Amino acid sequence: MSDSKDLTPASSGAPATTSDTQQALRPGAWPRAEVEHHLRRTDTDPRAQKRAVRQVSTMFLLSALMVVLFIVAFIAIPRDAVITLPYIGAIGALNAAMGVTFGLAIFLIGAGAVHWAKKLMSDVEVVQERHEMKTDADDTAVAADIYEVGKETSGFAKYPVIRRTMLLAMALVPIPFIVSLRDLWLTPPGVTTPSEELLVTLWKPGMRLVTDITYQPVRADDIPVGGLVNVVPADLPLVEEEEHNLNARAKAAAIVVRMTPDEIQSQQGEGWDYEGILAFSKICTHVGCPISLYQQRTHELLCPCHQSTFNLADSANVVFGPAARRMPQLPITVDDEGYLVAVSDFKEPVGPSFWELKESYS
Repeated sequence: MSDSKDLTPASSGAPATTSDTQQALRPGAWPRAEVEHHLRRTDTDPRAQKRAVRQVSTMFLLSALMVVLFIVAFIAIPRDAVITLPYIGAIGALNAAMGVTFGLAIFLIGAGAVHWAKKLMSDVEVVQERHEMKTDADDTAVAADIYEVGKETSGFAKYPVIRRTMLLAMALVPIPFIVSLRDLWLTPPGVTTPSEELLVTLWKPGMRLVTDITYQPVRADDIPVGGLVNVVPADLPLVEEEEHNLNARAKAAAIVVRMTPDEIQSQQGEGWDYEGILAFSKICTHVGCPISLYQQRTHELLCPCHQSTFNLADSANVVFGPAARRMPQLPITVDDEGYLVAVSDFKEPVGPSFWELKESYS
């Protein structure tokens, strides 16, 4: 028989004892509901109760172990390591290991808590009467007594092994968040600041502009006035195949629009267009959302995330919204076959703005 303390009075029909009356008078205890109560196996079998305690404690300990493995994976697995999973393909081994270990750490805490509640905590049905919605002088004492009742009925004090393993698991769970802060900035060779890193993309002199997804070269004569085309560098597929990530795409994605030359008010560089064809970064300078919403009549590019608006006819300057700087322009021309090519890389950092970005780019 379980030796857990019952803090609710006996059900109706049973003789009320002095102990029952005292328990019923406790502010933190509620009377039992007049329904039939079925004992669980852990309420009547000490071996089942001990087995449930071991199961819950094991889940909490495994959660703590997953946090340790998360840290080991973060330190030991190379960032360019790749694994191939069925039906998914090639993914980063580091991301997979960190995701699995941290996900299991959180899951095991939740599973342990659920198992604890279903097998070991008091499951007697009680009734809470409605009360007036006002504060009185006894509220603090009542709250303290409710806490004591909850502590005793949950077994938090009774099962020290569960309490200690749960506290261990809960104490270690925040560590992956702290460890992950290291990835906020990893200094590549020859790059000292994030803004310098964002100045380097796949665009280089003579690089053809190809359509996104289909990777077909873009001929200048095929773009109508008012048209918009999403483009990427021609060598992007090869880079993505080698690096097994989308980092290069995130920086190099661009859009091409066409307007009549006399509609262009200003550009970020002299002669950066080709017969009214302009190319700009596709990544919003606010928080980095991709943009393709173009209004032909006003030549304005609208970000769907926070409504930042850029005038592409006037150096892509901000005309509305929270963006703090203009969209970087890509200098373009055509090659001997009439296909659009880049003249150089972007002259301003692509992507969202941040504190360390040089003021000259703002």
